[in-house]
Amino acid sequence: MKEHYCLQAALVCLGVLCHSQAFSTERRNHLRPSFHGHHEKGKEGQVLQRSKRGWVWNQFFVIEEYTGPDPVLVGRLHSDIDSGDGNIKYILSGEGAGTIFVIDDKSGNIHATKTLDREERAQYTLMAQAVDRDTNRPLEPPSEFIVKVQDINDNPPEFLHETYHANVPERSNVGTSVIQVTASDADDPTYGNSAKLVYSILEGQPYFSVEAQTGIIRTALPNMDREAKEEYHVVIQAKDMGGHMGGLSGTTKVTITLTDVNDNPPKFPQSVYQMSVSEAAVPGEEVGRVKAKDPDIGENGLVTYNIVDGDGMDLFEITTDYETQEGVVKLKKPVDFETKRAYSLKVEAANVHIDPKFISNGPFKDTVTVKIAVEDTDEPPMFLAPSYIHEVQENAAAGTVVGRVHAKDPDAANSPIRYSIDRHTDLDRFFTINPEDGFIKTTKPLDREETAWLNISVFAAEIHNRHQEAKVPVAIRVLDVNDNAPKFAAPYEGFICESDQTKPLSNQPIVTVSADDKDDTANGPRFIFSLPPEIIHNPNFTVRDNRDNTAGVYARRGGFSRQKQDLYLLPIVISDGGIPPMSSTNTLTIKVCGCDVHGALLSCNAEAYILNAGLSTGALIAILACIVILLVIVVLFVTLRRQKKEPLIVFEEEDVRENIITYDDEGGGEEDTEAFDIATLQNPDGINGFIPRKDIKPEYQYMPRPGLRPAPNSVDVDDFINTRIQEADNDPTAPPYDSIQIYGYEGRGSVAGSLSSLESATTDSDLDYDYLQNWGPRFKKLADLYGSKDTFDDDS
Repeated sequence: MKEHYCLQAALVCLGVLCHSQAFSTERRNHLRPSFHGHHEKGKEGQVLQRSKRGWVWNQFFVIEEYTGPDPVLVGRLHSDIDSGDGNIKYILSGEGAGTIFVIDDKSGNIHATKTLDREERAQYTLMAQAVDRDTNRPLEPPSEFIVKVQDINDNPPEFLHETYHANVPERSNVGTSVIQVTASDADDPTYGNSAKLVYSILEGQPYFSVEAQTGIIRTALPNMDREAKEEYHVVIQAKDMGGHMGGLSGTTKVTITLTDVNDNPPKFPQSVYQMSVSEAAVPGEEVGRVKAKDPDIGENGLVTYNIVDGDGMDLFEITTDYETQEGVVKLKKPVDFETKRAYSLKVEAANVHIDPKFISNGPFKDTVTVKIAVEDTDEPPMFLAPSYIHEVQENAAAGTVVGRVHAKDPDAANSPIRYSIDRHTDLDRFFTINPEDGFIKTTKPLDREETAWLNISVFAAEIHNRHQEAKVPVAIRVLDVNDNAPKFAAPYEGFICESDQTKPLSNQPIVTVSADDKDDTANGPRFIFSLPPEIIHNPNFTVRDNRDNTAGVYARRGGFSRQKQDLYLLPIVISDGGIPPMSSTNTLTIKVCGCDVHGALLSCNAEAYILNAGLSTGALIAILACIVILLVIVVLFVTLRRQKKEPLIVFEEEDVRENIITYDDEGGGEEDTEAFDIATLQNPDGINGFIPRKDIKPEYQYMPRPGLRPAPNSVDVDDFINTRIQEADNDPTAPPYDSIQIYGYEGRGSVAGSLSSLESATTDSDLDYDYLQNWGPRFKKLADLYGSKDTFDDDS
């Protein structure tokens, strides 16, 4: 600080010296004496006076920041008409006149009364004029001049920003431009070196450098590695005076970050990864993860994984988790512990994006070995076939073997298997299975015509672990047996026209019949039609087999008449082609009808006749008459029943109820009123004079009769009982119910006295207990107690 003040003082002295010299020069060059008058005679004898400018100047100078004890002399004004007698007065006006700049009106000396700052204002414009002191008449025209503030180096350089941030790629070449910093100086750049700046680096060597004139920061070291150090702090200085000693300076901080380039290949931290997978795992399940480390970041650090070799390439796959940059090993196909217990994979990790400038640092990939062990689990049994189809003949006896299912335990333990049928698929329980060998048998005969196929499910479970079970579908086909005889395919009915004996017979069949068989086609067609043997020579009709599972019925004669018989029932035997064949007899109804001359049907008689058998018309009439008589009897019986009179009064069954109240407290005797609480014998409802019955719901309440109030607790029990009996007898609401109430108290003056036998041995008694000897062994104890005294007396 002291050196700074000394420097300012030296500069001020130098400025004053220069100013004094300049002012002297100005006076010699510009302040010239003026001629106040030149008298000439005019044409008319007048004297002409010509005035001439007496002063001319350009500029005055004053040094800024002057801090001396006396005001600074800026300059001196003087007119050449000033003779020094004090008659001329100098006046100063303009910018700062009277405040910053003052003038001595006699001598014309101008002084600066305040410290000036060129950075605030570089120059001032003033007006000077010389006037007569007494009259203030201008002696000279006013003249303008400029006072310039001369610069000194009083402002340090300042940067545009306090801090700068810049990025540069790692591994950049030496001299790579990073950023340009710029500083400014408020001093006058046209005067001296006060504003001439020079840049230098204070911190950040040897990594960076700065150009002295431009402020451009460049890299100074090759192959700077971001992975080793990512951020650098650089301090740049700007110094004026061209960097020479005595100049002022300013600094700024620059934070330089190295950006990433792909200069590092991925690398696995270990050479072998150990993993395991359960044989019960399903495809798509994650087995494990591997990760190759890449110190690069962003897209330069992206890694993709692939399986390039190994005996498990068909069973496993690997995907890339781009969030964690891990390789996820997954199961592609199921594995079997019993088949193979370990697999090996060769996994490669490679960068997704490769920078060609750093290809020489490659290869940008790495490989690792992944060993996967298969863990054994308790697997359910496996059937040898995914499904089974068995056959059994219908009507086969119970216990017939249908077929067998077979399963085994795939585990190394090879646990025994037990079989069972899922009863939800065999609700009728047609089948049973041997739990040990898997043979399926029938439990009842089957009917193919009801169900041709039966589908069941069979379970196979380990004996030692019932939770491990497998299920297989079993389809059972019921084979056909020829157990159904063929029948008419429809209820056929034929018609024949009545005709004369002389009319020829037609070659057309009366009706063509066909048959149907519930059995399979192997046991059905071909059908054979014929007449029963007993009527094979039937004179009326005959049957001709067409050998196409149909047959035609023809008339053997003519002359059918409705008056004789209008209905014929023709039995036809139908046989199938099964082994052995089955046959049935079906009846064909043939009606005799009236026809026109062309053979068209006109009318038929509906009365039916059976060949040589059936009911006559008279029998049918008799049956109908009997039915009518029975209906009339039933109607009469019902009518008589309704006419009976019902009893006027309905007697309800007498409701007999018994209430037995037992008190098992013996007390301390009849005279003991302290041990027995007589209040328990009293009905608390009777205190108010009303005693409701508990066995019925009373229809109305009655007022108790006067005088029948309950006795206090101190009365005797016999009075209490008599009172209750009287109230019950006089209760008009009480129907004739039987109510038994037992009280274990006999009252005073009882002939029996005390029932206690505690003092029986010491008390004389007039009672004779000899009869107890005759009551048998059950009363032997009583006989010994009460009859011993007499026996003892007799013995004595």
